[in-house]
Amino acid sequence: MKTSHLIASLAIIACTTAAWFLLGAALAYRTNESSATLQKEVSGVWGPALTQEHPQAWFETPNAPGGRAQLLPSSSQVTVHLASEPKRRGLLWHRTYEVDVKSDYVFTNPTKIPQTFYISYPLPAETAGLHGFAFLLGDDDNPAQSVPGPSGRVTRAILLPASGAVTLHTAYRTRGTNTWKYHFPDNHRIANFKLTMRTNFAEINFPVGTGSPGERTQDPDGFSLVWDYPDVLAAPSIGMDMPKRLNAGPVAARIAFFAPVSLLFFVTIVLLIGAMKGCPLHPMHVFFIAAGFFAFHLLFAYLVDLLPLFPSFGISAAASMLLVCGYLKTVGGNGLLKIALPAQAVYLVLFSASFFIDGLTGITLAVLGVITLALLMFLTASIDWKTFFAKKPPALPLRTG
Repeated sequence: MKTSHLIASLAIIACTTAAWFLLGAALAYRTNESSATLQKEVSGVWGPALTQEHPQAWFETPNAPGGRAQLLPSSSQVTVHLASEPKRRGLLWHRTYEVDVKSDYVFTNPTKIPQTFYISYPLPAETAGLHGFAFLLGDDDNPAQSVPGPSGRVTRAILLPASGAVTLHTAYRTRGTNTWKYHFPDNHRIANFKLTMRTNFAEINFPVGTGSPGERTQDPDGFSLVWDYPDVLAAPSIGMDMPKRLNAGPVAARIAFFAPVSLLFFVTIVLLIGAMKGCPLHPMHVFFIAAGFFAFHLLFAYLVDLLPLFPSFGISAAASMLLVCGYLKTVGGNGLLKIALPAQAVYLVLFSASFFIDGLTGITLAVLGVITLALLMFLTASIDWKTFFAKKPPALPLRTG
């Protein structure tokens, strides 16, 4: 193997690396550009991330600051059904969902005289419409009055006798994106509160700043989660992030940025073992190998616009392996093919597939690097490096037919 050939091969790899970086940058730009635009469109149709505030009540009295005595429900039973329904726009999956909320709140008059209570139920902001909305206060209720005011709250007045209680029943269905939360007033005491959440997905993630459930039960359809606050001061919010989906744009961009690593490993193995077997490769062979590797990422980058992620990956990998392995079989016969086929399957296909699982890429790269180093050390331990690069490579046989 000539030193000049080695330098030329490294230059080809460097040029291909520049092309990969341009492809990855183009994919990242397309993804970021479409993300901002499409997220607004999706939020306009499905609504934003939703937060349901805990209801409150008050009654007027000169003994309270500002003339109002605030109080929270004496007991609460909330049932939430979350159904993840991700929608794809462009290169991104948007984490949309439907939510069905039903609640029963009991408000109790803590005084020994009758009081007029103003019970207020805040609605989630900027929803995509509330379906099946109900606000039923006690037995004598007029649903026609249950409409939100300018502040986005439904407020009703009711006269409660001394130590009397009334139940507020609320319900609605709506849609949102990314996250659903239930929030309590800051630094208040929450008593006899229970929220039961049912999901249709198994990947449960609680947003930062929210509490975890006291009970969780999994079945084939998802999870049943229970938050029970019998008597808690400054209770943490309750929430759920929608499950993540593999987004084609970011995955394709990351694979393109790391592609030079797979090519460098592959070319090192093929050049070295090929030379040891009497079939050294010319820089032009390296050029076509690099082009075959680049074909995988180029096809994958644009197939994901038309096809799902995994079929796009499979078609692109098959095309690249057919190009590279078929070419090397023509160059060096079955001996070179036996080297190229498993090497490309590991360094291109397996390494690229590791990007589909968060946190797996780093360990995959480390393991491949160590295995490659061990293989090269074992195969080259007996080589006389002083004369290896001085050898004049034999001419490759001319194949006809």
